[in-house]
Amino acid sequence: LRTDLHDPPKPKRTTPSTDTTVLSISIPNPTMASATAGYYEEAAQGDEQQGEDMEIAVTYQSLDLLQEQGVAANDIQKLNDAGFHTIESVAHATVRKLSEVRGLSEAKVAKLKDIVKQLVPMDFKTAADALEDRKSLVTLTTGSTELDKLLEGGVETGSLTEVFGEFRTGKTQLCHTLCVTCQMPVSEGGAEGKAIYIDTEGTFRPQRLQGIAERFGMDPAVALENVAYARAHNSEHQSELLKMAAAIMSQDRYALIVVDSATALYRTDYSGRGELSERQMQLAQFLRQLTRLAEEFGVAVFMTNQVVANPDGMSFAKDSTKPIGGNIVAHASTTRLRLRKGRGENRICTVFDSPTLPEADCQFAVGPSGICDATE
Repeated sequence: LRTDLHDPPKPKRTTPSTDTTVLSISIPNPTMASATAGYYEEAAQGDEQQGEDMEIAVTYQSLDLLQEQGVAANDIQKLNDAGFHTIESVAHATVRKLSEVRGLSEAKVAKLKDIVKQLVPMDFKTAADALEDRKSLVTLTTGSTELDKLLEGGVETGSLTEVFGEFRTGKTQLCHTLCVTCQMPVSEGGAEGKAIYIDTEGTFRPQRLQGIAERFGMDPAVALENVAYARAHNSEHQSELLKMAAAIMSQDRYALIVVDSATALYRTDYSGRGELSERQMQLAQFLRQLTRLAEEFGVAVFMTNQVVANPDGMSFAKDSTKPIGGNIVAHASTTRLRLRKGRGENRICTVFDSPTLPEADCQFAVGPSGICDATE
């Protein structure tokens, strides 16, 4: 069931071009007016308007639609304050979670659940239908031809991709490059949406985005405006930022969420074996939030992970490091990539785990303008 939403706000800074109709409003920037990662579909409005106007149907639905179903406006505001910004988020939440919202009684929660079940399909479908849904997924180019081939097109939207490796292997540079390429047209390997960057290590550098944008022929000022950045100071703040991200993504078109790194603050906020169980539980909840956002908004979630030396490994082993987070992170990630250092500026990427990609590796390079093809 697909229902058009209310008009999203216009991007603040855009370059003038041919007018494009998005959800019945005119937005001058075609880059921001197109579909994001399988959650936006374009349909020509007729032979006369084909190529000029596009109507975009958004598959996530605003909570405001619940008013038409008899839900009070103050109850909708309570849901917004609790971090529920779409009908899908309410449908996917448990009754116990909804009961924790202040001001919602058990009777209201039961009624709310009955309403959203009619608006959000959550039953079985055939594998053929699932295949058709996956055909509409968009991949984000990494900036390297060989790396895109390894990933069969690029970083997949609607799922969680984890990249781990030692320092200076290109993890953060890959994050910066994706923040720019996600804004490009779909035909050029982008998703025509904005990016959210959550930085936990203080390594975000906006000047890097300027160089990458110039490389791809984009206006650096516009590229910077389309990236929402936040610095996380502790693990609790890191989770709060995800709630803020859900709020802003429900108001505009976003294609990417970057968390660099997802595990750094948990390593410092929880120490010792005595707090290991609590750390893993909090980390699992954070990763579940990320997965929910990927499925709800159809964005690509790209997170980096740190590694730790494996004391059980032999010193002469090819790689004696392993990603931290254990099985909690391993099960949450859809695709896991390992990065290693190569010769000079070259880096080696290996598919560590994926439901579709074969185990293989390739080389790429880190240059002044982000991720690029490997040098000889």
